[in-house]
Amino acid sequence: MLGLAKRVGARFLLTSTSEVYGDPLQHPQVETYWGNVNPIGVRSCYDEGKRTAETLTMDYHRGAGVEVRIARIFNTYGPRMCIDDGRVVSNFVAQALRKEPLTVYGDGKQTRSFQYVSDLVEGLMRLMEGEHVGPFNLGNPGEFTMLELAQVVQETIDPTAKIEFRPNTEDDPHKRKPDISKAKELLGWEPKVPLRKGLPMMVTDFSQRIFGDHKERGSTAS
Repeated sequence: MLGLAKRVGARFLLTSTSEVYGDPLQHPQVETYWGNVNPIGVRSCYDEGKRTAETLTMDYHRGAGVEVRIARIFNTYGPRMCIDDGRVVSNFVAQALRKEPLTVYGDGKQTRSFQYVSDLVEGLMRLMEGEHVGPFNLGNPGEFTMLELAQVVQETIDPTAKIEFRPNTEDDPHKRKPDISKAKELLGWEPKVPLRKGLPMMVTDFSQRIFGDHKERGSTAS
């Protein structure tokens, strides 16, 4: 893709990730932080793959004059996500709707920051239309533990939903929260949709897709 961008003179967008910071020793994470990544861990193919992508993108920018933009995207959620994609918000929402226990890995005290998809789209558009290469953190600084997220899902869908604890995965980051000062200053961007406002919109979509066929068959039969 970088070679194509070079040949046709296109502006290239790299959607990188907060995973480049690994299990961060700095909190919140700023773009100048180089990260704390295990290069041979079970998650390293993703972490290091994105880090390498950033390296190549900047090499093409410096060496071949390709116009590039780099966004480091933090956890994002919203309608039309794959129901069983394994991401924590998708998992919790699908499990609560199906009356299954919400699976929390480890002690549930690890934190993440969740941005609604429309905020991310706005940030990416501002990045591409602006004159700054980046990298830019694009995420919502609102920080939740996994247990707090499970409780918000309970409040939104089913207050009686059970929480089931399972052993934590290897190299799971303990904390994740973006410092978005750079995006605020240079892109004029910050997220507008808090979790408690965005989650119900995702729940409506998931509910329609999980139960929609049953409702349609029921109404046809009647």
